[in-house]
Amino acid sequence: MENNTTYYELVDQTFNFPQEGFDVDNGYLEFNGLDLKALIEKYGTPLKLTYLPKIGKQINKAKDMFANAFKKHKYEGKYYYCYCTKSSHFSFIVEEALKNDIHLETSYAYDIEIIKKLYQRRKITKDTFIICNGFKQKTYTRRIANLLNTGFKNVIPVLDNKEELDAYRKSVKVPFKMGIRVAAEEEPNFPFYTSRLGIRAKDILEFYVDNIEGYENKFQLKMLHIFLNKGIKDDIYYWSELNKVVNLYCQLKKICPELDSINIGGGFPIKHSLGFNYDYQFMVTEIVGTIKNACKKAKVPMPNIYTEFGSFTVGESMAHIYSVIAQKTQNDREIWYMIDSSFITTLPDTWGIGERFLMLPINKWNAEYQRVVLGGLTCDSHDYYDSEEHINEVFLPKVTPDEPLYVGFFHTGAYQDQISGYGGIKHCLIPSPKHVIVGYDKNGKLTDWVYAKEQSAQSMLKILGYM
Repeated sequence: MENNTTYYELVDQTFNFPQEGFDVDNGYLEFNGLDLKALIEKYGTPLKLTYLPKIGKQINKAKDMFANAFKKHKYEGKYYYCYCTKSSHFSFIVEEALKNDIHLETSYAYDIEIIKKLYQRRKITKDTFIICNGFKQKTYTRRIANLLNTGFKNVIPVLDNKEELDAYRKSVKVPFKMGIRVAAEEEPNFPFYTSRLGIRAKDILEFYVDNIEGYENKFQLKMLHIFLNKGIKDDIYYWSELNKVVNLYCQLKKICPELDSINIGGGFPIKHSLGFNYDYQFMVTEIVGTIKNACKKAKVPMPNIYTEFGSFTVGESMAHIYSVIAQKTQNDREIWYMIDSSFITTLPDTWGIGERFLMLPINKWNAEYQRVVLGGLTCDSHDYYDSEEHINEVFLPKVTPDEPLYVGFFHTGAYQDQISGYGGIKHCLIPSPKHVIVGYDKNGKLTDWVYAKEQSAQSMLKILGYM
């Protein structure tokens, strides 16, 4: 049956559109007000695009929501926004985030080298909170100790296991603060019952009494930390795990007066569909209320609240843009649009964990649409994209001879470079795309520049030992 509906009509009858970050002008998509057609004409495809101003907007959105919740509940602690560096370690991302009076969370030894560079560049001070998470080898604990010994007084190592404390006892020469990560119970459909990260909740009180209590002049337990893989969601599992940690905080606070903070980690979702519906303010207000009510009931002071938002901070700042370079009809039902890059190499979450990003065409919004499957350039049969978050299909405008069809995957700014490996060797030697950044110059004018050119054959041959 012939379909005469345009792509714009399909979107308009399915979602509220336009919406924040997305609009169509004269048949061409705009991303946060950016003229994507002009950027494609200037730089070509495949293209990675980072829009830096979105980072500050996200940070201040979260700060405002916590301020609203604190005011509503008359909450007596403070709120600290930390950026989780593992989401994207790039200097232009971390430094943009730091313009908004925030703190940082680290995951591995080499993160500490970034902290030192940021201090040298005067992007942070020795008062900035640095929350050190992860299972730590000596290379990590030694670097943490070095920061503490050189006056970074708000570096807080979060103990992932009981033995970790011994590393700091031996190497840290000054009084310091620390946290304990509480091992969460995994969600029911996870293959393991308890997270491999952190110390079991039932062991923490005894561990404190045996190993920490009485050493206040050397080290203090200041923070309990929880993070749930599933993220911050309004379901029984999330509220159950949060309540466990808050109740543990209340128990510990009665014997550990120095304890004054709960770190609820990250886990705010980001928009991966135009149908995305998540009430951030409701969740923040409920979290703050839950913590306050438990503390009032136990008659203990309300803790400071820390968050470590990574994807929420940086995810919505990036897009990947491809050209459809060919159409292949392989049978009666499957129409393939071949893109000029690879999903496996540029958006590995789509291949590794079945992640779905917000996908929209850049042009041809006034053309008729059809059901398609997007195929990447590698010879791997899994290099495809065939469903969106809101529907188990992909619809795109029909290809016409007047200009190529350009397809954008949006809100791709967290983890993709980290997982696929930036630079280096990719599957089938598919090159990393050109990376363009859009941000404000010193005069406050929006400008764009090339951060990295498309990977060359020579750079790969050198790594492979041919040059």
